[in-house]
Amino acid sequence: MEGGVNVADKAEFKECLRLTWTQPYILQLVLSAGIGGLLFGYDTGVISGALLYIRDDFAAVEKSTVLRETIVSMAVAGAIVGAALGGWMNDKFGRRPSIIIADALFFSGALIMAFSPTPTVIIVGRVFVGLGVGMASMTSPLYISEASPARIRGALVSTNGLLITGGQFLAYLINLAFTKVPGTWRWMLGIAGLPALVQFILMLMLPESPRWLYRKGRKEEASEILRKIYPANEVEQEIDAMRQSVEEEVLLEGSVGEHSLIGKLRKALGSKVVRRGLMAGVIVQVAQQFVGINTVMYYSPTIVQLAGFASNNTAMALSLITSGLNAIGSVVSMFFVDRIGRRRLMLISLVGIIVWLAVLGGTFLGAAHHAPPVSNVETRLFANQTQTCPEFNPSVSWSCVNCLKAASTCGFCAHQGDKLLPGACLALNDASRRTCRADQREFYTEGCPNNFGWLALIGLGAYIVSYSPGMGTVPWIVNSEIYPLRFRGICGGIAAVANWVSNLIVTQTFLSLTKALGTSVTFFLFCGVSFLALVVVFFTVPETKGLQFEEVERMLERKDYKPWKRYQGVSDVEPAKNSEEGLTAP
Repeated sequence: MEGGVNVADKAEFKECLRLTWTQPYILQLVLSAGIGGLLFGYDTGVISGALLYIRDDFAAVEKSTVLRETIVSMAVAGAIVGAALGGWMNDKFGRRPSIIIADALFFSGALIMAFSPTPTVIIVGRVFVGLGVGMASMTSPLYISEASPARIRGALVSTNGLLITGGQFLAYLINLAFTKVPGTWRWMLGIAGLPALVQFILMLMLPESPRWLYRKGRKEEASEILRKIYPANEVEQEIDAMRQSVEEEVLLEGSVGEHSLIGKLRKALGSKVVRRGLMAGVIVQVAQQFVGINTVMYYSPTIVQLAGFASNNTAMALSLITSGLNAIGSVVSMFFVDRIGRRRLMLISLVGIIVWLAVLGGTFLGAAHHAPPVSNVETRLFANQTQTCPEFNPSVSWSCVNCLKAASTCGFCAHQGDKLLPGACLALNDASRRTCRADQREFYTEGCPNNFGWLALIGLGAYIVSYSPGMGTVPWIVNSEIYPLRFRGICGGIAAVANWVSNLIVTQTFLSLTKALGTSVTFFLFCGVSFLALVVVFFTVPETKGLQFEEVERMLERKDYKPWKRYQGVSDVEPAKNSEEGLTAP
């Protein structure tokens, strides 16, 4: 078996199309389970647009960046718990019940959010949805993998990743569709309940994973399902292959010699091979988040507004670009990851990320320096109609940036004829917003009017193009290849938790950083962290392209192991020796 993950090639996709046409039951299984990936992606994308309208409906959310961050990040916190529960439930109760429970959580969370009377209830709904996301992220790919014919497994598992990015793109489209509908954000968040309900019904009619059934001794049920998946002349061969695979898996688990989680962890960390692999696996997962990708995915319309586009509709329409580019990048990755290599693709990706984050930081810096001033004359025009910003002092020179940073939370009402001319600084409330817009002006609450907005959008798009094919997909591939088979479950779990926790940290701090440091400094900060990630990845992450599991294991055990050195195959990787570290030469 080449590598540690099923990376599909062109021939595999052709075979996939042929086999799913002749065996439609396979497609039914895959698409039904794949709805979990669609929901995962939808939840990631939908909150970015919904947040703009939640902010407009609740004054507390408008005035508190921490509350906005909490609404977004509580789904991530729920996902951490959901992923942990999902792993245990998959083994204990099966893949099918786990997906059904995830759907129930999704559906409940969507309803709670749709009918939320307060921001606190929205947060509760987000936790429910997060639990579902975490369970789906663990279970859907597993179910697809175990229910797929071996020769097209990579192509079918890849559909889950495509459905995740497709779900993100769909979320932006639905956000746009409901901008003019009463209840806006309630529809955006509530509509996620429909695919969850559809999957719930479909999964009730579908079987359990044949592999899980076989491991539980329900061999006849497993064989019956395989007869529906494979052509009649291949069934017996596949049943025998699954029997051998399960027996080898049980043997590997027994070789660990520990049954408790702590015992397995102690055994794993006692191995030099595992420590080196785990260091590389955790580093790429943390780096994936700390380069700032989820600031874009969760806050994309807000970033567009920071770039100087005041309208919610415009912000969401322009955010479609980033979501579309992310989806395209995921497809591109499938064709290049085995040609260029995992390590090189990540390093190239990080170089692009650094360059474009620097461009974004410079763009926002230029926009801040050229922000229009606040005019006392313009501000006084609104004195009889609405409340002006309490901190504004006509004797002190203020720009739009100072207005938006005011402690009492204020907004900038642009000049009527030219938004780059001096404008008014008003208290941030519905009355100010309505009064400003009634005078045919734009009201800014996040960023200031400027001529740099389109450059920021180009930088944002280029950042996504750099990120998606490399740092977007490769860290997951590396984590599927770099651990010894018998420790893959526990090490993969540690790396996944590191990814989710890093995601939570970034999501919970981004808006606060933009308020405390400014938008430009925040992007320069991410640029610096990305440069550090480039250095650390270069010195700690080896190339696993083209190496079998056993060859990866032997490479990591070498005394002269250097992550930046390329090992081509068996001839370049010295045989492993039996050792107290629990590693045996194949």
